[in-house]
Amino acid sequence: MATTIDASTFAELQATAGNDFVRELIDTFLEEAPPMLAELSDALGAGRAEPFRRAAHSLKSNASTFGALTLAAMARDLELQGLAAATPAALGALAQHYDEVAAELKALRDA
Repeated sequence: MATTIDASTFAELQATAGNDFVRELIDTFLEEAPPMLAELSDALGAGRAEPFRRAAHSLKSNASTFGALTLAAMARDLELQGLAAATPAALGALAQHYDEVAAELKALRDA
């Protein structure tokens, strides 16, 4: 499995918050991230800059919590560059990377 989660960041989260709470955080992220991805796509299609920025910001922040550094960086770029830089291809790449992060988080949660 490719590593999409920074091990030291994840270990620090576990040490700080505890394994049970980290499992809850993972479950919450897995529930909330897909609607955030949908909001990015919807906002792009409708030309709504502020909802786009908010969804990208939330995804960035949540990904950073777990050490999903590439996902966080991708979301940060979308947040900072906004609709002007957003393309369906960029959102597709973000969604694909989210799928990889989600799979690794599930494995970490269930370990």
